[in-house]
Amino acid sequence: MRTILLGADPELFMRSPNDGAFVSAHGRIPGTKYEPFAVPNGAIQVDGTALEFNIDPADTVDKWVNNIQSVMTTLKSYVPGYNVVAEPVALYDENYFTWEVPAEAHTLGCDPDYCAWTGVVNPRPDPGKKPMRTAAGHIHIGWTDGADIYDTEHFTYCAKVARQMDYYLGVYSLEWDKDPTRRQLYGKAGAFRPKSYGVEYRVLSNRWLANEALMRWVYKAVQIAMADADGGFWAEDKFENLAQHIIDNNILNWQTRWPTLDLGLPKIPEAA
Repeated sequence: MRTILLGADPELFMRSPNDGAFVSAHGRIPGTKYEPFAVPNGAIQVDGTALEFNIDPADTVDKWVNNIQSVMTTLKSYVPGYNVVAEPVALYDENYFTWEVPAEAHTLGCDPDYCAWTGVVNPRPDPGKKPMRTAAGHIHIGWTDGADIYDTEHFTYCAKVARQMDYYLGVYSLEWDKDPTRRQLYGKAGAFRPKSYGVEYRVLSNRWLANEALMRWVYKAVQIAMADADGGFWAEDKFENLAQHIIDNNILNWQTRWPTLDLGLPKIPEAA
């Protein structure tokens, strides 16, 4: 069986310890999207109003959890006194957002991503005039090295893996992330980017960072999904685009409505 490496680049928000109000991360930590600041087991950077970090790829669940917790601890040390939270949506005070957050931190979106179900570029998110921002918990899945991201065969396989992840991660994420607010902007079913090492799955919010048990569940779910694919089982062959329908319509009771959609995954931790 081939080795599947897992990485992640989640975003977190800051809250004031005094009144709980969301506070922008701009100017508070080193690192940018284009020049991340290296720390043990990963790197940190500012992403708009959020704190972002990435981890070194892991080939075991213990390394995965260690890398995440290590970088999160370092990240929090740069913003002492603030609460760093894994909340998918931050609604800022309008006056604060307008007058104290710089224009460059207002910009949403970066490089385009794609819909694995259609193969086309996803539209750029637009929150309107709301001082609202969302935070993701992207998963990076590696199985190769040096692939051409513009190669049709690689792109097609990445999209297929992303559709597989919709079944093994996306639909299950509705159990710990029930609010559809973020998915109206980001995280539609099948959102992905091809990478030279594999694929970036961009559907999940940051909520899986809430506790270690959930971190471990996510790692194991990805490994099961890839092992099933290597064994010839692709969930879409059996269920077609059901996962897309469930995720994009925020169908929280999907297990009751489609009880046959059982892929043998571990039970979601109670702490979720």
